[in-house]
Amino acid sequence: MHTRSSLKLNKRLSAIRDLVTDDYAHIWDCCCDHGHLGASLLDSRPKAQVHFVDLVDELILNLGEKLAQYYPLTDYNWLTHCLDLCDLNLSPYPGKHLLVIAGVGGELCAKFVSAIVKSNPNADIEFLLCPVHHQFELRSQLIELKLGLLHEALILENNRFYEILWVNKLEHSSQVSCTITDVGVDIWQENASISATQINRYMDKTLQHYQRKQLENKAKISPIIAAYQSIRLKD
Repeated sequence: MHTRSSLKLNKRLSAIRDLVTDDYAHIWDCCCDHGHLGASLLDSRPKAQVHFVDLVDELILNLGEKLAQYYPLTDYNWLTHCLDLCDLNLSPYPGKHLLVIAGVGGELCAKFVSAIVKSNPNADIEFLLCPVHHQFELRSQLIELKLGLLHEALILENNRFYEILWVNKLEHSSQVSCTITDVGVDIWQENASISATQINRYMDKTLQHYQRKQLENKAKISPIIAAYQSIRLKD
């Protein structure tokens, strides 16, 4: 973590931060790395307790020292946790939770979400997810878990595309959500943040990826390719 005055989020983390509202008692910056997102939320969402979670002991220790220096507990509400997300127990922390999981693959992200949902059945949980790849696999798991979609977006940063998925547990949420689809809907719509040309590029890259994988397992991959090809894009 840099000094507070020099802390600047990249486009991807800024897009995630901008979706976070004041509705949460607890915000979990999972796989937090250097803690930039969580630190930004300490300033922008002071009502919530911000939790920094990572599996690397040394990283969490160093982060805790820097947080204590720049965000003293006399003025800010935060905790650090060194643990596997699959073991996360939310019961000691009453209230509504937002778990942000970014910077990991979609399959690992799906594993985390599944474990957290199943081990915290009565918790009021929402997730903000931004995997680095395997988006289809993640979406399939979210559908299986019967989660609802609050928002989805496509971000281009440093020539890499990222999908952002904001989802909730339907039975514990007062927010109206939509059905999650395995290939997305809104991410294919042009808006102020992403152009039609960029969206077409993302589609081409996605199809090329699965066409390569099709050589290994045609029966499994062909339906995925067909699902993406069914989307109608602007030229």
